[in-house]
Amino acid sequence: MDLGYNNPKASKFVTNVGIITSNGPNGHNIMAAEWTYYVSYSPALMSVHVGRGVPPLGKATMENIRATREFGVSIAASGQNVFASIAGGSSGRDVDKIALLREMGAEFYPAKNIGVLLLKGAAMHAECRVKDIMEIGDHFMVIGEVLDAESDETKEPLAYNFGRYRSIGPFLEKPQQELRDRIDALKLKYTKKK
Repeated sequence: MDLGYNNPKASKFVTNVGIITSNGPNGHNIMAAEWTYYVSYSPALMSVHVGRGVPPLGKATMENIRATREFGVSIAASGQNVFASIAGGSSGRDVDKIALLREMGAEFYPAKNIGVLLLKGAAMHAECRVKDIMEIGDHFMVIGEVLDAESDETKEPLAYNFGRYRSIGPFLEKPQQELRDRIDALKLKYTKKK
């Protein structure tokens, strides 16, 4: 089955917006990656999915990552939707997106352990060294070992759903203790015999 881009059958997924930074043959570059997440906590590993781009060179970000074996991740904060749109709206082969973003008010700082820039004001940052790259469908899945990470508990991550940015909104309460006790009792009742 081929879902294609913007297919309503894929419209119920909500993701964060990973701002992926790299530095290599294309200079400092930035892109927005909807599919960015931890795939292991111990050891800390992150997965970033980058489209194949146009052959023979593919995406500027992928070329940089392959050349240097490192990349930065900044999880965009609510309110950084314009920056995310710019990062994801053109190719780093054609546009100096770092300069464009600076002109639009974005600020960057150098990573501590790798040679990339990180976006100031993001909800979370990670510095990654490539552990593996796999071809998965129409994307490359880049697995990075997290060398350093930090998060800002005052920032809410930007959410992305079916081509639109969203705020996460208020927290929903967990069930009351009485209901949790009932659930625990039912778990015992339905425990499988071994």
